[in-house]
Amino acid sequence: MNLAPSLRDGVIAIARAAAAEILNVYDGEFAVQHKDDASPLTAADLAAHRCISDGLRGLTPNIPVLSEESRDLDIAQRRQWHTFWLVDPLDGTREFVKRNGEFTINIALVEHGAATFGVIQQPVTGGLWHGAPGQGAFRRDGEIDTAITCRIPAATPLRIAASRSHRDARTENLLAAIPDADVQGYGSALKFCKLAEGLIDLYPRFHPTSEWDTAAGQAIVEAAGGVLLDLQGRPFRYNQRDSLLNGDFIAVGDRSLLARLPA
Repeated sequence: MNLAPSLRDGVIAIARAAAAEILNVYDGEFAVQHKDDASPLTAADLAAHRCISDGLRGLTPNIPVLSEESRDLDIAQRRQWHTFWLVDPLDGTREFVKRNGEFTINIALVEHGAATFGVIQQPVTGGLWHGAPGQGAFRRDGEIDTAITCRIPAATPLRIAASRSHRDARTENLLAAIPDADVQGYGSALKFCKLAEGLIDLYPRFHPTSEWDTAAGQAIVEAAGGVLLDLQGRPFRYNQRDSLLNGDFIAVGDRSLLARLPA
């Protein structure tokens, strides 16, 4: 899809409305429940889910919505979708609960398995990133878009993003194999935004994620000139399997960096 400015701005408006819903909860007292997989759930997740789902259905009534909070959709039904919205209404609920501000709203348009447009909104700072492969990536401040690109070639020393809440042994081993690297911690999908802005060079992930965690970030990173690949060197594709869980991945701004990484 050649993204129309009206559609882009409509989705951005929905993300900002959902951010306001999240902040209404964040600024007060809130309870924390836990889902079957032990991940946390708050009223902010549900309020953002309703805001985004209703907003997208109003904006594009013929395009279905798959949100983290509506994931019990019938597999056979969603596998028939060629185009759909893939949404994480609050990515980084653990960061939300810690009140460190490093959580995001992720909205992606998926067409024939590929993430073709993404919006990531950080509610606390108001920072917003958007991009469509082939049409560029941008950071929006107020109503002003600034074009962003990945850093090519990668920096020396290498700047590597690591999760604040999901640091596993394989990631630690990779970091240990690059002893002079500048390791920077970020929560949620902010790691993709920093990669797209050229502020980091590498984001490895060897811990489970779900498709709504990565689709918007992949679209923005690819729009900025980078790649997100599985460990066989293939770009991620969405809604292609019964499971909505992702495998391991490496996201880089400079593709040539992949040949320099330890096996």
